[in-house]
Amino acid sequence: MDLLLQEMDAAGVARGVVVGRLAGVLGSVSNDDVAKIVADHPGRFIGAASIDPTSRKGACDTITQAVQDGFKLVNIEPGSYPVPLYADDRRLYPIYAHCEDLGVPVIMMVGGPAGPDLSYSDPVRTDRVLADFPNLQVVVAHGGWPWVNEILHVAFRRPNMYLSPDMYFSRMPGWEEYVKAADSFLADRMLYASSFPFCPVQDYKQWFETLPIRPENLRKVMGGNARRLLGL
Repeated sequence: MDLLLQEMDAAGVARGVVVGRLAGVLGSVSNDDVAKIVADHPGRFIGAASIDPTSRKGACDTITQAVQDGFKLVNIEPGSYPVPLYADDRRLYPIYAHCEDLGVPVIMMVGGPAGPDLSYSDPVRTDRVLADFPNLQVVVAHGGWPWVNEILHVAFRRPNMYLSPDMYFSRMPGWEEYVKAADSFLADRMLYASSFPFCPVQDYKQWFETLPIRPENLRKVMGGNARRLLGL
């Protein structure tokens, strides 16, 4: 943590998001661990809580308590749970509804290593969730990669979707389309993230600032949109 804070300071990064997770092969980070990081470093980190989707009531109770404890988001990784689920699995719908009712945004990991096979990042399933819960603010982590054009079309259709390509901005196939969207129709809903520790905080930020994104839109992507989403 000391090294991370030093790197954040050197890069001029004021705040970061720490994400809890309950995953299978990808490993887990408990909500207690996230809460401790937030408490140990006041004003530097924002917590995202994880849930166990096997218990509808348990998941909803966890979300309610997390919001009371100051968590600002809920992280849901459908395909990465010990028993993988698709994003539009009806077992998740009461959990989505509870987040919508509480007004807490959801981080949904449906890109990159989002499940046992490519079907778990199918953007059609993400589109269904966004359509069924129009008042739920959803951050699509890993940018829905590799379905770049498809997820950008979903973002065009669904104003409740935010897109965070994080490390998939960095010259992965299709990354140029993320850049174009960030400087045009998605300027108000694109979110910057370094995906640390996969990308170094300082070097990644310096590289990102060289992208062909107009200054006014770059300010939105690198902080303004996140502040609005999180009510900061």
